[in-house]
Amino acid sequence: MNIPHIPVLYKETLEAFISINDGYIIDCTTGFAGHSSGLLSSNENVKLICNDQDDEALAFSKKRLEDFSSRVIFNKGNFEHVIDTFKDYEIRGVLADIGVSSLQLDKLERGFGFESDTLDMRMNQNQSLDAATVVNTYSQEELERVFKECGEVREYKKVASLIVENRPFTSAKQISELLSKKMSKGKIHPATLPFQGIRIEVNDELGVLERLFDSLEKAKFKDCIVAIISFHSLEDRIVKNYFKKWTKSCICPDGVFRCECGNNHALGKVITKKPIIPTPQEIKQNPRSRSSKLRIFKFD
Repeated sequence: MNIPHIPVLYKETLEAFISINDGYIIDCTTGFAGHSSGLLSSNENVKLICNDQDDEALAFSKKRLEDFSSRVIFNKGNFEHVIDTFKDYEIRGVLADIGVSSLQLDKLERGFGFESDTLDMRMNQNQSLDAATVVNTYSQEELERVFKECGEVREYKKVASLIVENRPFTSAKQISELLSKKMSKGKIHPATLPFQGIRIEVNDELGVLERLFDSLEKAKFKDCIVAIISFHSLEDRIVKNYFKKWTKSCICPDGVFRCECGNNHALGKVITKKPIIPTPQEIKQNPRSRSSKLRIFKFD
């Protein structure tokens, strides 16, 4: 079958889980099953739980992983729920490759790309909130929040004003063309960060990621490796802060004179002191990998 996708940080991700030889690994964001197929091939005694909220991704993955069907459980849903769903299984590894999949980016009808004639950006096509709703109905103040907090857009007020003054929009292409004309050119396309903001708002990506971490914390998995691939600083900051929190032995409030919590609350250790980033060779082969960062934690 034609596999139109190069998994990001592929070798490094497989190495993160190489010591696991029993139980289950959860792939929270299966997509085209690039990492999933590699994990099944390199960990012969491990079973995989392949999760995705995209019907198209799951259909593709089921076909791609046919040879491993006896070792795979497929699950449709947002990854914020997957830990609770499988918390009673012997989970030895959790992988989440956060962000938009290549399957979604490459299909213009999904509305993620600059040239798209639609305005959608939903990762789960069954939900009601889409990019058209955000762009055409949010107040200017709400759009400023989206572009500032979710898009990290420096000129967030100007972008919000341009959107309000020129709406309604029916396509992502209309917005990208407007911003190309009206915004200053830099190293990246002027629509890149505004699109990031809209996409994160539509899919509640930061909230979903935080709820995934909260569910991992509550699950109290033992001897379990967690590997997270993020693509921008907002996500990476969440990953880094949760990993740091999980290594703290003392959880007493700041300013307490003496530890009263028992000083035994560390859940494990951070494996990656600094994030693993793609090599120049990988970036050349797969430009989409350029902003990716892999962080790894091990629950004791």
